[in-house]
Amino acid sequence: MSLSGRGRYSKYLRPISIGFDLLTVLLLPFWFFCTLNVNFLHFAAYATVSWCTVAYFSGFYETYRYTAATKILSRLIRQSVLFLLTVIAFFPFAKYAIFESRQILLYGISVFLIVTIFKFALYLYLKRYRLSGSNIRKTVIIGYTPESIRLKDFFEGNPDYGYRFMGFFSDRKHENMPIEGKVSGIEEYILENNIDDIYCSLNEIGNVRLRELVAFCDTNNIVIKFIPDTKQIFSRNLVIDYYESFPVLSLRKTPLHEPVAIVVKRVFDIVFSFLVTILVLSWLTPIMAILIKLESKGPVFYRQIRAGINEQEFSCFKFRSMRINDQMDKLAVKNDPRVTKVGKFIRKTSIDELPQFLNVLLGDMSVVGPRPHIYSINHRYSERIKKYGARHTVKPGITGLAQVKGFRGEINGDEDMINRIRYDVFYIENWSILLDIKIILQTVVGMFGDEKAY
Repeated sequence: MSLSGRGRYSKYLRPISIGFDLLTVLLLPFWFFCTLNVNFLHFAAYATVSWCTVAYFSGFYETYRYTAATKILSRLIRQSVLFLLTVIAFFPFAKYAIFESRQILLYGISVFLIVTIFKFALYLYLKRYRLSGSNIRKTVIIGYTPESIRLKDFFEGNPDYGYRFMGFFSDRKHENMPIEGKVSGIEEYILENNIDDIYCSLNEIGNVRLRELVAFCDTNNIVIKFIPDTKQIFSRNLVIDYYESFPVLSLRKTPLHEPVAIVVKRVFDIVFSFLVTILVLSWLTPIMAILIKLESKGPVFYRQIRAGINEQEFSCFKFRSMRINDQMDKLAVKNDPRVTKVGKFIRKTSIDELPQFLNVLLGDMSVVGPRPHIYSINHRYSERIKKYGARHTVKPGITGLAQVKGFRGEINGDEDMINRIRYDVFYIENWSILLDIKIILQTVVGMFGDEKAY
């Protein structure tokens, strides 16, 4: 049983928050700048980029259930001040706009007040919502130490944070210890009880067992955090958070999981896919329809069920490259007799993948990301290859780093898949918009490569 498919309404909180903030930033100028001769289209583009850029570098949306109200307020002030400075910088470059300091200042103050009211209304609502027993994260603690007991007390003493403590796991033998079980049995307990977070005392677990747990959490989309021993020296890959005054170490998040990065990547996907749809698919689809229909009967498009983000299934669109047969869901291999003459050409040039830009517009895929696999491939390799589950933490892509590095086509063994996962994980951990553009350019250059399997 895998936990990677569990859904959470809380995942929508950041997109809703970002959407509300941008709506505020973009609508208020119609009230405050109506007499300043501002080109609202230019300002909207500038303000969106400015707000997202400032938020990204200031960590404005790095707010969690344990984040203190004072820290949220300080981030609000910093975000508003820096954004106001970027708005002021807009006017010298706006040829016909009139600079009016009073109206610009009122705009900045209004943005701050509206966003602040919304943030704290949401903050207080979530606290009350969690007190009612909703939006709960189930937690277990590995180790029975003074530090872990303090953390348990924090969870039980602050129900508004939304943590439900389920029990301690420890291999140490002490009388009257409220231990749920031994560390060796924690994986089974986690899967059976849908545990969300593991808190691990570094005083009570060895390096080998720790690596096994981290791999288990990667595979099953579970958060693992660490209770620090202040005498230890920690890796730079760990970041420290405070639950009030209690320090907790977390593995550093990847760039693709930063809220602003998610918005930037989605905007890029929509713009790029829209341009491809208008400039390429609009005239290519009728041509492909005629060629495909002339050679074989059947639909122009082929839909195959693939695993997307969090292993949620979606229909992946392609131009049909095979004759209709009883084994359409079976992956093609090199020199597959089911592939038509037109199919060989469009598979060789990757033209058959172009309808997937519709998947991008629908939100199922990204332009760049790990290629989506069918479920039989996932089941075959998810337990055999470490970090395989990491590829399901982001949207799958039409193209990806593994593909441009030559790891595409038929899978002949574990080594082929290991190399794909290695590049997929590298992409997730080192994402940037420039890396996406580089991969897209390399994909275009390599479109006339070897025939692929899928």
